[in-house]
Amino acid sequence: MSSGAAELGHPPQRLPEWVRVRPPQGTDYRAVRETVAGLGLGTVCQEARCPNLSECWSAGTATLMLLGTDCTRRCGFCAVTTHWPNGAVDRTEPERVAEGIARWGLRYAVLTQVCRDDLDDGGASLMGETVAAIRTRSSSTLVELLIGDLGGKESSLRTILGSAPDVLAHNLETVRGLSDRVRDRRASYDRSLTVLREAKEWGKPGLVTKSSVMLGLGEQADELDATFGDLRDAGVDLLTLGQYLRPTPRHLSVAEYVRPETFAALRARALAAGFAGVEAGPLVRSSYHAEDLFRAARSRAA
Repeated sequence: MSSGAAELGHPPQRLPEWVRVRPPQGTDYRAVRETVAGLGLGTVCQEARCPNLSECWSAGTATLMLLGTDCTRRCGFCAVTTHWPNGAVDRTEPERVAEGIARWGLRYAVLTQVCRDDLDDGGASLMGETVAAIRTRSSSTLVELLIGDLGGKESSLRTILGSAPDVLAHNLETVRGLSDRVRDRRASYDRSLTVLREAKEWGKPGLVTKSSVMLGLGEQADELDATFGDLRDAGVDLLTLGQYLRPTPRHLSVAEYVRPETFAALRARALAAGFAGVEAGPLVRSSYHAEDLFRAARSRAA
């Protein structure tokens, strides 16, 4: 990436040619759409306006969102609706999610959550129940759980780890110098590193940890190298790097559209820093090709 990215608030005016979204195609896309609608499931694909929705649904998979679709935080990059649910929780959600995964016959399921600061445990108990329900219905399915920071509560993290996900992910989102501007004021760069470090220390033997960083917000190359080092010091195994795309005019502007060859170079640098697996590209998101990344990393570690 360039050493002098534009300031936030002054974005390039047009999407470059390398940022392209595939149109929906095939019977799998329709099947996923119908299951999501029929079971009333929330997906991060829809709520966060993911550019890979068509590709992933056409491949017969989706990233399911737990604890409803309204988030109690307001990050400058995220399209998910901000709302304070006052403790409301749908206790049927774990079984509905497990049913959807069983219908799709997934080998690998990715679950994420909205932040729920209105709940004492941040929603940890319901997330644990959901993993348990999946294990009951689809015992061979691998589960990746992408969590928030849970308000930094140790007991909540231990509850989630007790459900024994195969991958525990938590996104750092950006470099230290931009974190306060990009993320909700209740988030913290250091708290996120602590969540990842403690997950590695307290999780089951062999637990894989994962994080994600957005590019194009004004970060510099040396800041990214420092971030890679911080994540590795926290024991993080897998990393995804993707382009920030502004979801609405109310959100942070894009400072730079990072070229594909720069993503390739950053992937090489991250691998050299010690990550077992790295996925990097303009349209990469934290759950993009999640199973492939997990299995490739596990093969390298074997």
